[in-house]
Amino acid sequence: LAQAFFSIFVSPPCFNTCILVMPPKKKVEEEKPGPWLLGRFSKNLKVGLVGLPNVGKSTLYNSLSKSNHSEAANFPFCTIDPSETRAFVPDERFDWLVEQHKPKSEVKPFLNVVDIAGLIKGASKGEGLGNAFLSHIKSVDGIIHVMRAFEDDDVIHAEDKVDPVRDIETICSELRIKDLEYVGGVIDRHMKNKTAEATKTPQSKKRWEENLASYEKIQKYMEDGKDTRLGMDIWNNHDIDVLNELQLLTAKPVLFAVNMNFHDYKRKKNKFLKPIFDWVQVNAPGSVIVPYCGSFEDELKDMEPADVEAKLKECEVTSALPKMIQTAFKMVNLINFYTAGPDEVKAWIIRRGFKAPQAAGVIHTDFERGFICAEVMAFDELKEKGSELNMKAAGRYRQEGKTYEVQDGDVIFFKFNVTTAAKK
Repeated sequence: LAQAFFSIFVSPPCFNTCILVMPPKKKVEEEKPGPWLLGRFSKNLKVGLVGLPNVGKSTLYNSLSKSNHSEAANFPFCTIDPSETRAFVPDERFDWLVEQHKPKSEVKPFLNVVDIAGLIKGASKGEGLGNAFLSHIKSVDGIIHVMRAFEDDDVIHAEDKVDPVRDIETICSELRIKDLEYVGGVIDRHMKNKTAEATKTPQSKKRWEENLASYEKIQKYMEDGKDTRLGMDIWNNHDIDVLNELQLLTAKPVLFAVNMNFHDYKRKKNKFLKPIFDWVQVNAPGSVIVPYCGSFEDELKDMEPADVEAKLKECEVTSALPKMIQTAFKMVNLINFYTAGPDEVKAWIIRRGFKAPQAAGVIHTDFERGFICAEVMAFDELKEKGSELNMKAAGRYRQEGKTYEVQDGDVIFFKFNVTTAAKK
């Protein structure tokens, strides 16, 4: 044991010296930045339906919203101004809480979905509805790429031939070109401030240099043909701050919705699926592919729930929309916490990473301002124990403070106290 901590060095001829050798410090590994760090840190997040004209975006939008808000027609650019709706998120946890409390009011979780006009090659240069299209994408937080994987002579295709891989390459290329153009402009404006920033303070000069390094690093990454959301292994914390400030189109998380005919959807086979899968593995690793049949979902949307269930059973298929909505909800890093009681069961929507006071502020600003503590039950434990009383008996009814990061599925009761009016 002694040898592990010190060694004795004998220095002839006149004395002995003890040298203490400390064990090497353990390396503290910093947590690697995850994709969830990219994007707006807000609860009001949206996903946009993006694709070439006539791939089925508006039909999918109407099915998601169970409505006919968005015009679906067989010609390009039938959607010009984006439509927006709320798609309710299927949630078994919410259903369980409702069954337990039988409340007077129920407020389900939802996802904001935007139907965006079709993009064509050259959109980054203003072709078609290019500039409007790209500004609409800028306003959403995640992208559902709608891809046509069916052949039908009666449905016009913008490029005359169905080729979903070519289509997605067109869209991703246009988004990247627009981002490169934007970052180039940012760098030009940044260079004009070089002298002014250098003569202010050493800190401002350093900050200017750090920003320039991040801008050029991001620019080089896109010039190599890569989308910025894929660079989490090379982005440092400052790069991520810059990316979130830039709000680039290529930094947004993506999901691929593959629109098939009913025959292919039922048998789960299609000649386009393998090329799409191979492309996604290389160009968008980790992104989810959701095959669906737009015409079938459109048929289901006007049916009563009992009729839908009967139709699905008759056709021996399931609807793809619940998976699509749930995946998109998680994709933009939204989570739910719940408040539950006999008056109301409500699913509250927050961005992953919110602390308890921020989550309380979603209910009411006074809750955040006068935050005392959060009384928390993890949903899985609550379901296992069966009731709040049993959770308390088991010592699993917890009190959490201001630093607690709210977890998906938490059931929370907030304590707060506001004695003074908020400052204006």
